[in-house]
Amino acid sequence: MDGQYEASFPDIIKFVENNYRVKADKAHRAIAGLSMGGFHSLHISRYYPNTFNYVGLFSAAILPNQDVSHEVYHDIGGTLKKQMENGYELYWIGIGKEDFLYKAVTDYKTKLDSIGMEYVYRETDGGHTWKNWRVYLTEFVSLLFEN
Repeated sequence: MDGQYEASFPDIIKFVENNYRVKADKAHRAIAGLSMGGFHSLHISRYYPNTFNYVGLFSAAILPNQDVSHEVYHDIGGTLKKQMENGYELYWIGIGKEDFLYKAVTDYKTKLDSIGMEYVYRETDGGHTWKNWRVYLTEFVSLLFEN
């Protein structure tokens, strides 16, 4: 949660595109993760707002620790608006009602509502568990690259 992973993510994209046969454009890119991976997916996708057409957040941590001040975490609202303006096919959020991150995720959902950002929201029973994440992944993946 220090911002370095997000800041260096273009290097990961470049590595994949140089070493694998992929369609190297936004329309053919998805990013998703659970828990801390959801945190990274959220911040990478908004920091590079014209990179991913599909974003999946499964029980995602939302904000960095209060003592972190990396530029990646500045102007979250502004970068979310830019992501929204650039367009995307799917922004998918899943959380369990008993998850310790439930309040942070529902507060984040309120933030998205306030800027008019569209998303799919899936709330399940249970907590921060693989049982939920398997469901979220199955639902999210089935919606990728349909257009």
